Amino acid sequence: MNMYQDYIQEIEERKNQGLHPKPIDGAELLSEIITQIKDTANEYRADSLKFFIYNTLPGTTSAAGVKAKFLKEIILGESTLEEISPAFAFELLSHMKGGKSIEVLLDLALGNDIAIAKEAAKVLKTQVFLYEADTTRLKEAYNSGNEIAKEILESYAKAEFFTKLPEVAEEIKVVTFIAGEGDISTDLLSPGNQAHSRSDRELHGKCMITPQAQEEIKALQAQHPDASIMLIAEKGTMGVGSSRMSGVNNVALWTGKQASPYVPFVNIAPIVGGTNGISPIFLTTVDVTGGIGIDLQNWVKKYDDKGELVRNDKGEPVLEEAYSVVTGTVLTINTKTKKLYNGDKELKDISKSFTPQKLEFIKAGGSYAIVFGKKIQTFAAKTLGITPPTVFAPSKEISIEGQGLTAVEKIFNRNAVGTTPGKVLHAGSDVRVEVNIVGSQDTTGLMTAQELESMAATVISPIVDGAYQSGCHTASVWDKKAQTNIPKLMKFMNDFGVITARDPKGEYHSMTDVIHKVLNDITVDEWAIIIGGDSHTRMSKGVAFGADSGTVALALATGEASMPIPESVKVTFKGDMKKHMDFRDVVHATQAQMLKQFDGENVFQGRIIEVHIGTLPADQAFTFTDWTAEMKAKASICISEDDTLIESLEIAKSRIQIMIDKGMDNKNRVLQGLIDKANKRIEEIRTGDKPALAPDANAKYYAEVVVDLDVIVEPMIADPDVNNEDVSKRYTHDTIRDLTYYGGEKKVDLGFVGSCMVHKGDLKIVSQMLKNLEKQNGKVEFLAPLVVAAPTYNIIDELKAEGDWEFLEKYSGFEFNDNAPKGEARTQYENMMYLERPGCNLCMGNQEKAEKGNTVLATSTRLFQGRVVEDSERKKGESLLASTPVVVLSAIMGRIPNIDEYKAAVDGINLTTFVPSIKELVAVGH
Repeated sequence: MNMYQDYIQEIEERKNQGLHPKPIDGAELLSEIITQIKDTANEYRADSLKFFIYNTLPGTTSAAGVKAKFLKEIILGESTLEEISPAFAFELLSHMKGGKSIEVLLDLALGNDIAIAKEAAKVLKTQVFLYEADTTRLKEAYNSGNEIAKEILESYAKAEFFTKLPEVAEEIKVVTFIAGEGDISTDLLSPGNQAHSRSDRELHGKCMITPQAQEEIKALQAQHPDASIMLIAEKGTMGVGSSRMSGVNNVALWTGKQASPYVPFVNIAPIVGGTNGISPIFLTTVDVTGGIGIDLQNWVKKYDDKGELVRNDKGEPVLEEAYSVVTGTVLTINTKTKKLYNGDKELKDISKSFTPQKLEFIKAGGSYAIVFGKKIQTFAAKTLGITPPTVFAPSKEISIEGQGLTAVEKIFNRNAVGTTPGKVLHAGSDVRVEVNIVGSQDTTGLMTAQELESMAATVISPIVDGAYQSGCHTASVWDKKAQTNIPKLMKFMNDFGVITARDPKGEYHSMTDVIHKVLNDITVDEWAIIIGGDSHTRMSKGVAFGADSGTVALALATGEASMPIPESVKVTFKGDMKKHMDFRDVVHATQAQMLKQFDGENVFQGRIIEVHIGTLPADQAFTFTDWTAEMKAKASICISEDDTLIESLEIAKSRIQIMIDKGMDNKNRVLQGLIDKANKRIEEIRTGDKPALAPDANAKYYAEVVVDLDVIVEPMIADPDVNNEDVSKRYTHDTIRDLTYYGGEKKVDLGFVGSCMVHKGDLKIVSQMLKNLEKQNGKVEFLAPLVVAAPTYNIIDELKAEGDWEFLEKYSGFEFNDNAPKGEARTQYENMMYLERPGCNLCMGNQEKAEKGNTVLATSTRLFQGRVVEDSERKKGESLLASTPVVVLSAIMGRIPNIDEYKAAVDGINLTTFVPSIKELVAVGH
């Protein structure tokens, strides 16, 4: 009884935290519980029954297998319980969704007892999470003349698992809750520093917004029991930043409804809104949970009587309120008229929230059920030899005669599944596509594992070219939380067929390389589609979509993803880049010039940025694609010249070979397969059989942005503008300022060179600047700490071979040691350089952080409140983002330098330069 007593002790500990018992996922504990249930005199029997019925995780958990087996015994009469009748046992099996429950239901449906078989068939007809082993059994039984199997297949062919579900309510009453003014990052809904608890849904839910906000939500629910809470980003976009299923899970936990009475803390149907809409990744995650996301547009640009745009004294467009959504406002969503109302007053057409596909997701309780449902209907119809009836909304197929294709349209057309043969599709078309590369990161990976278990998946789809599980988000500190979570995660993913950053058996050195860098290397075809569990899944080869942990799980299990083909914005460059500028400055300037060109409208938001990078290899180009997450783009595509792409593929091959040499390949030789694919692609480009991906000359874009390099004369800094009088303008990535704005006076408390935004060249810049400054001044002193974290071990190895690492070591006061990694996060820093372990470090904010109230200058991507640095009682923490040379010099000087100081410090240093292509990059013959 040891495991049960340990569980009871854990329950008591959780009570003190205001938590319910943790859901059971282990077979041993549930076996003990079943033993106690069978013993009618057992003192723990009543509680054991509750745990068995209401607190056991379904899917492919080992506990689910034990639960399904016991329910089968009850149905067959081998065990008799007063509290669980055979009918109730069937009901419990119906809520387990897949895995062992399907195996048991098939055993019963295809068994000899016809009465039991019919009851099992009734339940099976409601299930969609069937895999090859399950469908093979059904097919074989049908071919052998089994009538029950035929009956089940006929039901599947009609998609009765969907058609018999209740219809979506015509009217949905909501009451508003303003979660924040301005962009709401997923850090507010699921803070990075609480990443360790994401797989413990109830515990993690406690961190959403603030305890006070949680109480206010509960009070609103009490006042309006007939309404759902709609969480709103007022004057901002909802869900920007990291791609967190945990953020949506938390919103659903507080404002949604329970998915099943027998599965704790899994809620669905959240309703969210934003003045500027919902970020693309967050909206996908809302769809996963059968929720509703609304672009409110309740603040609009103001025009005068002459139709002229009204501007404020800063030259910015003035916004006026079209209608109020202040907390406590009761609104009505009508799913038939697809409009939002306040009483009888129509406020907004919200038809984009209720496309036929989205209505299906809402009806089915989430997008997974639709994805799997369509597959099971197709299988059943094929097995029966019939044409399946049209049940699901047909995919929208937009084909415009005479119009060429953008790069993303070309990729989607190549990878599309189930579209009309021979039909060329343009933006707006709904497409199911095969996925080539999948990435899972370590702070969302445990949730991805849970999602795979819940959808009963046990092995990676054979059509995925390669998948990688990282260890970068927990690399900084090997604390008790990491030691508990990471080995468990790595074993699960390794068993599933994913290449893992840390071998569960300890056969190769632990890799903490930043996931985006690894995915960028293992993408060996610019026609690839990549899905990754992080918003910065933005490769400079192929088109990559940051995704929630659930969509990652779906891609791993099925090798597919579904989405409309996005519109594209074309970005080209003109002029010459100044020698003292870094490419990071070009990236920031792109955002600033775009906003200026379009009167503050972010034309990148929700679209593909097709950047005609031309001559910049993948490592350096990644600086641009990575930042497109902060531009709020859905994804980015680099258009490269042939020779540049070959150079990038050769680098990728060498790095994949290093992974192989370290013992990271698996039994399917996935990594070797990627090298073979890279060789094939290089040969296609060299022979001219298939040149580098380029759009057609007559492709149509939503907008075109031309970046003028001539006007970029100073380093550009993204500023959180923490004291802006307009709260909605704080902590966005849209305030881009030049160096002169700061007058050489702004104090810097800490510098950080690291995260996915830097490459090998950045670390060489650090080394070269130290040499420069030593030569100029005789020595280098740091007036503020400088934290340096290389994104990958490969980079460190190359720097060691080239002599740069030795110089970095000379000036460092701390150097990481993999044999003795830090056991706790650093809370204070000295004025020296820290050479930290490869990984995300300060950018993630879940382990290392700057001291509260610090002003941090960083090369990273995150400037959200509390992410890199929290506020202190005396001052707000602020994280400004800049190029590597600006950060290094600021740490040395303890302040942001003026332009003359900057130019002197970078004199003669080879910065990340960029020369635009002199030719137009379009497909030959168009």
